[in-house]
Amino acid sequence: MPHSLFISDLHLSADRPESASAFSEFLSSTAPHAEALYILGDLFEYWAGDDDLDDPFNRQVVSALANLHAGGTALYLMHGNRDFLMGEILAGACGARLLPDPSLVRIHGTPTLLMHGDILCTDDTDYMAFRAQVRAPEWQANFLAQPLAQRKAQIERLRAQSKQAQSRKAAEIMDVNAGSVINTLRNYGYPRLIHGHTHRPARHEHVVDQHRCERWVLPDWYEQGGYLHCDKTGCEAMKTGASK
Repeated sequence: MPHSLFISDLHLSADRPESASAFSEFLSSTAPHAEALYILGDLFEYWAGDDDLDDPFNRQVVSALANLHAGGTALYLMHGNRDFLMGEILAGACGARLLPDPSLVRIHGTPTLLMHGDILCTDDTDYMAFRAQVRAPEWQANFLAQPLAQRKAQIERLRAQSKQAQSRKAAEIMDVNAGSVINTLRNYGYPRLIHGHTHRPARHEHVVDQHRCERWVLPDWYEQGGYLHCDKTGCEAMKTGASK
């Protein structure tokens, strides 16, 4: 049966060979049977700019995605909070189409809203302010004008600061805000919602203005591993071989 697959939060890096190996296996064995693969953010642990395509690890990931696309599977990429600097050069090298966040699409007949998920975490006001800053075109242009090595060093410092900040935050603050979810579902006409970011995989049902809406949260790949399989009959969460 024709179907599409959804993944997010792979956080791929040379430092996590288990996740990279699981992703490679997924691309060669599972994904080729799908009409489309949607990667909803944080494909990479971080992305410093499309001029980093020559990095051996990055080139390996891009080559595997390009092979999938060449085999006939449509490929879609969405920015995450770690790889929001992915650009058209990277997308072209993969054979992928960059999707805006959010994107309302039809998946085998069902209106479906695709998001990375971080913009639903409105209780984390510090992060929302940071997100607005780094998503600004002027900030990105200034950042990308720096040498690649300097950008990577700056990203490493920001990652360390973020890890410290997260250790001081209540877990609930870093989850989605219920009101933001309801408002989003209402504003987009009560679709099915698929997102990642929170690393809390689950299926939720929300009743919004007497409309029953389904929300799927995708797993990360360095602690859990998995994907969402959707066809005309609905969606099902599936496991992969990714592990800690």
